[in-house]
Amino acid sequence: MNPSAPAQPGAPSIAQPGKYLAFTLGHESYGMPVLVVREIIRLCPITPVASMPPHVRGVINLRGKVIPVVDLRIRFGLPDPVDHDRTCIVVTQVAAATGGSRPYGVIVDGVEEVAAYSGEDLVPPPDFGTAIDTRFITGMARSGSGVTTLIDLEAIARADREHA
Repeated sequence: MNPSAPAQPGAPSIAQPGKYLAFTLGHESYGMPVLVVREIIRLCPITPVASMPPHVRGVINLRGKVIPVVDLRIRFGLPDPVDHDRTCIVVTQVAAATGGSRPYGVIVDGVEEVAAYSGEDLVPPPDFGTAIDTRFITGMARSGSGVTTLIDLEAIARADREHA
């Protein structure tokens, strides 16, 4: 079972206790359920695809499979990304429109760790009002003195599929 998957299509996801892959975008910490992660690879040449939104960098050929690649920095409206030696692609599995699952690559600034969060560590996304889009956030995880924003890859992939 995917801990970040919504109960029904289009329903908002709520972060569940479990293990998350913590990664950075800019200077902030984010996390995704470790169960959706298939592998982490170095940034490699990406083939652009015409008429795609700016956050869709293109596709890669990974051992004969063509995988779409999205830059989460651009998707989340963060400052212009600068690729560096820690920039990598996290290859994940998300729901396919036709059923089953499909590979989906996301570019991140760096991978930090696999962190386990209990129910006591998790809080719902804060209410920013209507001006801020929080549909891709499943919750916040408190750890030490910091906070990790937990994201919903299914919602991101679904939004990309609906606007393609």
